[in-house]
Amino acid sequence: MTKLKLGLLTEDRPVKITVELPAATFRDLTRYAEILAHENGESAGSIEPAKLVAPMIARFMATDRAFLKLRRAAAES
Repeated sequence: MTKLKLGLLTEDRPVKITVELPAATFRDLTRYAEILAHENGESAGSIEPAKLVAPMIARFMATDRAFLKLRRAAAES
């Protein structure tokens, strides 16, 4: 079994934004949602692809060392 970067999704107070994705990216996002649902023992289609966008962005920023370094530096000044 593979280890996906995203785990279970948590509910949080949302802030609505509109984003346009290339069709290929949306297809990959949809497939990711299907795989994630399967990995978590849920039925296919139980995870909306749009629900993955925020956790993916958060994960990306949490693992971007340059961003974290600059954010820390900005907080200290």
